[in-house]
Amino acid sequence: MRHADSPKRVVVLGPTASGKSAVAMSVAAQLGDIEIIAVDSMQVYRGMNIGTAKPTSEDQRMVAHHCLDLVDPSERFTATQFQSVANAALDAIHARGRRALLVGGTGLYLTALIDELVFPGEWPEIRAELESNPDTAGLFARLVELDPTAASRTEPNNRRRIIRALEVCVGSGEKFSDAGPGTATFPDNGVVQIGIRWQRTELAERIARRVDQMISDGLVEEVRALMAAEQPMSRTAAQALGYKEMIDHVAGACSLAEARDEVVLRTVQFAVRQERWYRRDPRIKWIDVSGESLHAVSTAVREAFAE
Repeated sequence: MRHADSPKRVVVLGPTASGKSAVAMSVAAQLGDIEIIAVDSMQVYRGMNIGTAKPTSEDQRMVAHHCLDLVDPSERFTATQFQSVANAALDAIHARGRRALLVGGTGLYLTALIDELVFPGEWPEIRAELESNPDTAGLFARLVELDPTAASRTEPNNRRRIIRALEVCVGSGEKFSDAGPGTATFPDNGVVQIGIRWQRTELAERIARRVDQMISDGLVEEVRALMAAEQPMSRTAAQALGYKEMIDHVAGACSLAEARDEVVLRTVQFAVRQERWYRRDPRIKWIDVSGESLHAVSTAVREAFAE
């Protein structure tokens, strides 16, 4: 956990399209000594910029950002790797006498970082065998049999997490849910978490507008470039929101309008899952917002640094 002489760590979090990045940039501009840690499992991939809503080049010039563009889309990247890179960034920020603002969208990555999760080992051969099985429902049924507790904490269509849990169960002979305190405990870690909460209908409208803007900004062209790269995208990268649907469109499986509607639908569903993840954490201070103003959130983040 955080030592007494460590700098205060503040998190602004919320579902996709909730305005986290705008709040972070506003706070950084006002306080002057802030650097941003992007806690996003897809923004780690180089070349996946538009579809992940990665901070723009201009934003990155104005404020130092960390944990972006860490690996190529063809590479595998894990929460354990993120934890290591982010901790190194936090240490460097501290050494410079500056403060870190964590911007959280990926719940597991954020929990791994602020609660110092200890992850079980890896068994690449077992993982490869599991990944070769296209039957996600069948894999989930196997997880229910081997580790009902882990299955109860996992969405039945979250293929990546299902495979990871099975990998540990089969490889170690022990239950994935028995590996450390896990994500269902909420220790006093000294981290201040500020959550942005929208009405779901309003958030869905924001998501739809953002998807339209992504397409206008060149999402289809970005996907074409990724598909033409020498190394194919990893399964994780290729299944990312906005990319899977546009890959289908580029491949001729659906029209652009159909792909757009599917991106909006899946993103809204994803936002609901993000909210469920965060709602479990009693340490989060939630701020309800409406309209276009995020002023109350920015104020709460600035006050958290001042406490």
